[in-house]
Amino acid sequence: MDSAIKDDRPAPKDLSHHLSRTTKNRNPSNIKDFYKYFSIPGIANLAGGMPHASYFPYDTLEASVALSDRFVPTPNHPVDPPASALAATSLPETSTVSRVLVPKASNATDALLKIDVTSALQYGTSQGYPPLYSFLRQFTRENLHPKVPYAGGPEIVLTSGNTDGFAKTLEALSNEWNEEKDWIREREGMLVEEYAYMNAVQAARPRGLNIVPVGMDEEGMRASGKDGLEDVLFNWNVNKGKRPHLLYTVTIGQNPTGGVLSVQRRKDIYKLCKKYDILIIEDDPYWYLQYPSAAAANQARDSSVPLRTTHISPATRQPTSSGFPFLDSLVPSFISVDTEGRVIRLDTFSKTIAPGCRLGWITAQPALIERLLRITETSTQQPSGFVQSVVAELIMGPHSPSDGGRGGDKDGKGWSVRGWVRWLEGLRGEYERRMGTMCSILEEGRFLVDENTQRQRRASSPRIYNDENDNNDNKDDWTLLTRGAKMYDFTWPLGGMFVWVELNLSTHPLANRIEAPKLAHALWVHLTTKPYLVLVSPGSIFAPTPEIAEEKAWRFFRVCFAAVSVEEVERSSRAFVQGVCDFWRMQGEVGNHIVDEILGTEGQACLVM
Repeated sequence: MDSAIKDDRPAPKDLSHHLSRTTKNRNPSNIKDFYKYFSIPGIANLAGGMPHASYFPYDTLEASVALSDRFVPTPNHPVDPPASALAATSLPETSTVSRVLVPKASNATDALLKIDVTSALQYGTSQGYPPLYSFLRQFTRENLHPKVPYAGGPEIVLTSGNTDGFAKTLEALSNEWNEEKDWIREREGMLVEEYAYMNAVQAARPRGLNIVPVGMDEEGMRASGKDGLEDVLFNWNVNKGKRPHLLYTVTIGQNPTGGVLSVQRRKDIYKLCKKYDILIIEDDPYWYLQYPSAAAANQARDSSVPLRTTHISPATRQPTSSGFPFLDSLVPSFISVDTEGRVIRLDTFSKTIAPGCRLGWITAQPALIERLLRITETSTQQPSGFVQSVVAELIMGPHSPSDGGRGGDKDGKGWSVRGWVRWLEGLRGEYERRMGTMCSILEEGRFLVDENTQRQRRASSPRIYNDENDNNDNKDDWTLLTRGAKMYDFTWPLGGMFVWVELNLSTHPLANRIEAPKLAHALWVHLTTKPYLVLVSPGSIFAPTPEIAEEKAWRFFRVCFAAVSVEEVERSSRAFVQGVCDFWRMQGEVGNHIVDEILGTEGQACLVM
């Protein structure tokens, strides 16, 4: 924001009382403080312990890259699946490839425009490589979060991906607690969804934090009701330690459930966080993967709900302001309602470029970012210069034709913000089509079908079945027991990369003979065997507490439509459905014996649940 324009927004709240003891005591790096002098023209740098750039073995960095319009977007408005708009997958007739070149030395004098091997592979500032930091800061403030409600807006710092960003956030905002040394009254806590991304839980638990689950619905974390956020906070038992002051959440394409938290729900949760003085850690790797067609599909199941009214409807959004219809169509971040600067948002290139980049950034109020910078100075220092320079050249391109570099556009310029957004649109289209393929097949297969229909499916899917796997000797033991039984259910995911399938094991013929958790485990192993060969994630690995794992998490499977080829999405989805159908046909003593055999093969397959 122009400093000449009066900023009437409230200043972000001073939240320094939440900083850990170690983080409060950190001082700026004396060495890093020298860096501001390095850019003085003509200065002889005899202060820094830096190798000379002429000894770097890399003269240039080059890569063949995609053009930003390689993939076909899907509509920003709801569609009625199956829709021709979703089915369109044809690529542009022209070439979809360009070439990026990071030169040995750029002739740019402005550090924010200088992209070259000489600067990228040298020691750098902890905020990140200056050109990429500058681009991401502007994109974050002007396009991604254009209406932050606190004065001055947010600041950013680059990270080595969201795992790194989360680890630094935990270090900054929580104190370690040891049961053998510390009073229980000193134990801090972190609120999470009752099904959560377990890397985050596993990072927090060794620090001694209480992991406190909060009830969920199809959107994600609930603000009210039994086990909702208000219920957990209001009824907190101080004998467990301090009331939690951190809330970790994946709000778009929640991992593992695929939910998308509405703007109203964000407001409700934020209001409680203000009341109870809680900081929100918003982990958002899937923010651009929001699927209007899934909302339409879910509502098509309920004829009482108008099909064109969606969970992520335009009515819930902020006024158009990002400059791009695609970005304006997305449910905004918690930062959009962050009046006090309580939100620490984690962004990553892992899902937009590649996980191996190990590159991302944190967005938060400036005072918190300053503390995170102090942590970065004495830990990672900054992300890989190789990665930062290639990503910067891809998007920003050279500052002039004589620079020696080449960006990701076909004319040698960078993608620019417009190209970057177009790339994200195309990725959303690709993943939305995959989601539609998988969910359409799962939708058709929720109910057990009769044997005639089964034979027709086998004939139409020869890739899954072959004669040697079709044992007719036990045909009587595999006959249909319950016609039309619902074997599982799911909600079409409104975002992310996963379908959260809930097993309806009460309809299984062996439900009265075998405990449900054992049946669920047997089905999981069964799906990994021939002819199905499908590996899904059991719900128990997403349970943040042993109690949730034992009580109900075993009822769920997380199925990912992102990791395999487009063709394999269809094959494996049909194999999943068939595997569940065949499992549901097991009954009586023969069924008991088969389940025991299935579980006996688990060790042979070296699979660990």
